[in-house]
Amino acid sequence: MTIKDHFKITFNLAFPVMLSQLGQVSVGVADSMMVGRLGALPLAAASLGNSIFFVILMFGMGVSMGITPLVSVAEGKGKPNRISRLFQHGLWINIIASFLLTSIVLILAQGLHFLDQPEEVVSLTIPYLFVITASLLPFMIFQTFKQFAEGLSQTKQAMYITIFCNLVNVFLNWVLIFGKLGAPEMGLMGAGWATLLSRILMPIMMGWYVLKAKRYQVFQLSMNLKKWSLPMFSRILNVGIPTGFQYIFEVSAFSTAAIMMGWLGVNALAGHQIAINLASISYMMVAGLSTAGMIRVSNQIGRANFKAMKEAGMVVYAMSMIFMATTALIFITFRNFLPTLYIDDPAVISLSSSLLVIAGLFQLSDGAQVIGLGVLRGMEDVKVPTYVTLIAYWILGLPLGYLLAFEFGFGAKGIWYGLLIGLSVTAFLLYFRFRKLSRERFQLSKPTLPVV
Repeated sequence: MTIKDHFKITFNLAFPVMLSQLGQVSVGVADSMMVGRLGALPLAAASLGNSIFFVILMFGMGVSMGITPLVSVAEGKGKPNRISRLFQHGLWINIIASFLLTSIVLILAQGLHFLDQPEEVVSLTIPYLFVITASLLPFMIFQTFKQFAEGLSQTKQAMYITIFCNLVNVFLNWVLIFGKLGAPEMGLMGAGWATLLSRILMPIMMGWYVLKAKRYQVFQLSMNLKKWSLPMFSRILNVGIPTGFQYIFEVSAFSTAAIMMGWLGVNALAGHQIAINLASISYMMVAGLSTAGMIRVSNQIGRANFKAMKEAGMVVYAMSMIFMATTALIFITFRNFLPTLYIDDPAVISLSSSLLVIAGLFQLSDGAQVIGLGVLRGMEDVKVPTYVTLIAYWILGLPLGYLLAFEFGFGAKGIWYGLLIGLSVTAFLLYFRFRKLSRERFQLSKPTLPVV
């Protein structure tokens, strides 16, 4: 297989996932843009609520991703019965996880008053957070079907469904936030209800497709798990839980940054929300490339083709660098225009535009680190990358950001400089780990000549 072949196959896999991931994050983007029209206070409340919820959501997404590489390996080995059981076990893991994660959000919501945030922001945040948290169960069921299909290299259906449901969310935002078509004018709460309703629709559509489509009939899928296998639960969780923590360490670092922004005032928090909202678009799209890299790497492992495994990983790295260099250029060039899509407050726009310059600088590091996590996940190497993300963000990045912001007087920009350093360290370490492990597997796979 040539590099051109790798590029073509990876692109065909990645493009639908990138649009699907974009659809996931654009729910928050649409909410922020439309809520921003209500003023800085509702936008700050949305920022605080989404910062907490997104951490939990990403952990759940990480847990669900334990299904994909195992399904991909089983498909490479030609084991349909194992694929069916992976789906069933993964579904129940995700359902149980959704209830546990919902409980965690409800507990965290009670502690918002102790985070030294503006009280008027907290009073708006808590009811909004409760409503969007109700979407965790349908989201995790959707993720089960999505990750199962992606493990079989079927990525387009989740893309279509996600885009459609995102359009439904935008329409419901318009109706419920601003009180259109006879609906009550609900403001920020309208955005929360729109998110919940659109996420209920997602598993209904994706589940109906997977359970009815002819291409999946060979697996005889059932949501009823008659025979539990602790080793299979363990295998999925051994990939899913560290992946969830990888997401938590990174996303919670940005959420903690939002809390520190709150210490600087409502305008700083609103400006941070706009910049991080835009940066999350490129992040989630390159996360689609990461998913494609995970599928390609794990599938080649199932086929015992370790040369192709290494080549597939390196091609994904190259693709991510091209994409993120483009987004960096967009952020820096249009830094003064992009914030105006969210709000018309000059102070918030000025701060947000300065943060977008830093966001442009960390695009390459962000892309490289998320690809590293994906290709290593495809090799079922998740523990060391989890430690790397913990150290890079929580021992290095955030403390440096705090010092730069509050001790050295850099303010909001200092917090983002700390995040840039954490992302760069993670990217560097994960890249060299993938090169090391892929080289080792390739060397071990080489046939040895008999001693004469």
